[in-house]
Amino acid sequence: MWPCCPSRRWPPRQRSISSGAPSSTTLKEVAEGKPLSEITGLSYRRDGKIVHNAERAMIEAMDELPFVTEVYKRDLVIEDYFIGYLQHPYVSLYTGRGCKSRCTFCLWPQTIGGHRYRTRSPESVAHEIALAKSYFPQVKEFFFDDDTFTDDRPRAEAIARLLGRLDVTWSCNAKANVPYETLKVMRDNGLRLLLVGYESGSQQILHNIKKGMRIEFARRFSEDCHKLGITIHGTFIVGLPGETRATIDETIRFAKEVNPHTIQVSLAAAYPGTELYRQASENGWMRDAGSSLVNGHGLQVSSLSYPDLSHEDIFEALATFYKRFYFRPRKIAEITLEMARSQEMLRRRLREGVEFFRFLSERRSAV
Repeated sequence: MWPCCPSRRWPPRQRSISSGAPSSTTLKEVAEGKPLSEITGLSYRRDGKIVHNAERAMIEAMDELPFVTEVYKRDLVIEDYFIGYLQHPYVSLYTGRGCKSRCTFCLWPQTIGGHRYRTRSPESVAHEIALAKSYFPQVKEFFFDDDTFTDDRPRAEAIARLLGRLDVTWSCNAKANVPYETLKVMRDNGLRLLLVGYESGSQQILHNIKKGMRIEFARRFSEDCHKLGITIHGTFIVGLPGETRATIDETIRFAKEVNPHTIQVSLAAAYPGTELYRQASENGWMRDAGSSLVNGHGLQVSSLSYPDLSHEDIFEALATFYKRFYFRPRKIAEITLEMARSQEMLRRRLREGVEFFRFLSERRSAV
C-alpha cells in the first residue's frame, strides 16, 4: 500500500553505466593511465591547486556504447533490488540521456545529461532487451530510466512495437502530456506503468519552475491512462518557489483527483548547479547554506524557507500529503483488493507498510 518515500535512502537501485554521460569516458581514460592534463572533462588537484580541464563533448554515438546488461550478468544479483512500484525482480537501464524540459529544480539535465535527448536506436534497445531476457528469464519487468522516455514519441512508439514482439512487460518515465494514441500503442505492446512527474497541482507553481505543463493536460493524460489500464506512479514535490499552505492543499486535492496507483512526495531541494539553487541563493530562501540535505537517519530535511512558509511547514506537509492521499476509503479499498488478489503483493505492501510507518516515526525528530 505504501509508496517508495524518496525522503528515505532506500535499498540501492539498479543504475546503468552505459548512460551516455561524458564522465563515463573521462573515468575510463583515468583508469587507463592517460596523463591527467590530457583528459577533457576532468578536474584534479596539482601542487595544491584545483585544475579544471576543458569540458568533454557529450557522447552522440549512443548505439556504440556497450550493453549494461553484460555488466549486470557479470556482477548483479537482480533479486537483491526492490522498488515499490516495479514488479520484482526487475532490470533497469537507459536508452538515452538528456531531457527537453527546463524544470528549474531538476539536477540531472542541468548538471550531467543536458537538455537534448540523445538516444539509442529502437533496434539497439530491442536487441539489448532480447539479450537481457535470455540472461534473466526470471525478470518480470524492464524499466527505462531515461529522464523522459516519451520526449521522442515516434521513437517511443517504435520501441514499443519491437518490445511487443518480444512479449515483455516494461515501464518508463513520462511527462503528463503523452496523447492517447501514443499511450495506446505503448500499452498494446507491453507497457505496464508510467512514472510521471506531476510535481504540483498549482498551475502557478508549474509556471514558476518552468515545467512546461498545463494542469488540464495532466488531467486528460491521467484519465487516458486509467481508461487504457496503465498504472501510474506519480511524483510530487512540496516547497517549490511560490509554495503556500493553499497551494499544498491544491496539490493534494489534485493528486487525489488524478489518483495515481502510488505516489512519492519529495521536499524541494536546491542542488548546486541548478536554476533553483541560483534563485534560492539570490532570494535568501536557503535555510542554512552549510546544512546537509539529509539527517543522520538518511531522511531528507527541508532546506528552503519562504516568507509565508517556513521550512517546518514544508517538512510537515510531506507527511500530511502521504496521509491524506493514502488514508482515504477509496485508496485503502483499492490496494486492499490488490493485496487480496496476490500473495506477492500482500507481502510487498506489508513490507512497505512497515517502512512507511517507520518513516513517519523517524520524521518526528528530523525537523
